[in-house]
Amino acid sequence: MAPMIGPRGGTLLVRKIPVANARKVFVGDVVVILDPKDFRNYIVRRLAAVEGDEMVSDVLYEEPFTIGEDWCWILADNKKLTPKEAYDSRYLGQVYIKNIIGRVIYSFRDAADHGPVKNR
Repeated sequence: MAPMIGPRGGTLLVRKIPVANARKVFVGDVVVILDPKDFRNYIVRRLAAVEGDEMVSDVLYEEPFTIGEDWCWILADNKKLTPKEAYDSRYLGQVYIKNIIGRVIYSFRDAADHGPVKNR
């Protein structure tokens, strides 16, 4: 999520969402989500699509698809990373929306570098 959050992370202020769904989180939000491969860990990614959104790849042989009910698509902000390095939906596939813990609203990188996180 660099540069918004910083390459080494930092401290995040997160507004908890008790039960996430497509009416409580919005495309463009930076969210904290349970790691789909290891529920002991969390990942921070930008919400790119929610249920009902159609996804179209720039790879010609890949067919468009629609995000399923109660699922979402998350992306890392760093465009230089490969899908596996970014560890986002390009690698993981659709992610269960109810695994979203909350929306990141503020990032403390260090004493001189902190501020609100731009959502939507």
